[in-house]
Amino acid sequence: MSNVNKITEVFDPSADGRASRWEAHRTARHEELLKLARKAVHQLGPQVSIQEIANHAKTSKPVYYRYFGDKEGLRQALGAMVINDFRQRVIAAGLAKQDEASALHAMVTAYLELAANSPNLYFFVTAVPRDSGATDDASGALNDFFEEISSLIAQRLTGLPAAAGATAISLWPRAALGMVRAAGEQWLRQPESGGKPSLAALADELSRWLVHGIAAR
Repeated sequence: MSNVNKITEVFDPSADGRASRWEAHRTARHEELLKLARKAVHQLGPQVSIQEIANHAKTSKPVYYRYFGDKEGLRQALGAMVINDFRQRVIAAGLAKQDEASALHAMVTAYLELAANSPNLYFFVTAVPRDSGATDDASGALNDFFEEISSLIAQRLTGLPAAAGATAISLWPRAALGMVRAAGEQWLRQPESGGKPSLAALADELSRWLVHGIAAR
């Protein structure tokens, strides 16, 4: 075989084209399966099984295993998609306000709105697998989101009078985020009743606690 033929065989453009088309197909199918899984979780609940997700998507369970490995792989992939939505909305809300107190209020409101939009999806992507041995669920995309939000809060702290001279102020952003998250999740789980605060009322209260403390009232 001549050198020209060897080069043609190694750099066969038709083979490259097939590989590119196959990769594009896999990427598109991956995104489609994620969107279908997102709808299934939203409608069926955070405890939904891979089989139920596959049935809802009108496909087979092995298809989901082929693309995501197992339920935890699907949870992480779906979590990355959902948490990215949270990141964009919450950070944009914080950056849109000039004063620090308003920025905190906007971020708290955006976080609660996104979680309340689909509690099933929220609890699915933030769940800790029972056999993981993990003590918390702040890993991967979720942990990156918390770190970025904490950093943004830390940047805005300098404008709050209460922040001046506080020796443990570096701990406050993550603690504040933990309080908002814990309160928000408890609120999401509360059944609808006359005693349950509205989203706006909860955002107001949490923001007031963060800036002034609960004794300020």
